[in-house]
Amino acid sequence: MEIDGIVSAIVIGVVIGVVIGVLGRLVVPGRQRIGVVWTILVGIVAALVGSWVASAFDVADTDGVDWVEWLIQIGLAAVGVAALDRSRSRPGR
Repeated sequence: MEIDGIVSAIVIGVVIGVVIGVLGRLVVPGRQRIGVVWTILVGIVAALVGSWVASAFDVADTDGVDWVEWLIQIGLAAVGVAALDRSRSRPGR
C-alpha cells in the first residue's frame, strides 16, 4: 500500500468514526460530558469492532446497504459514549 492509500484510509476512518460517534451520541439520552475527540475515538473503535462483529455473524457483506452492520456499529458507539460519560461523571473526579 502506498502513502496516498494509507492517508485515504485514515481520512475515511476518521469520517466514519465521526459519523458513527455522533450517531452513537444521539442514541444516548441526555447530555454527554465528553469532547469531540473522544466522540471520534469512540466512533472509530465502534466502527472497527462493529465491522468485525458483523463479519463474525456473516452480515457484513449484503446486497445494498449493510444496515445490520451499521446498527451494530451505532449500538457499540452508544455503549461506548455512555460508558465514557459515566466514567467521567463519577464523584471525586
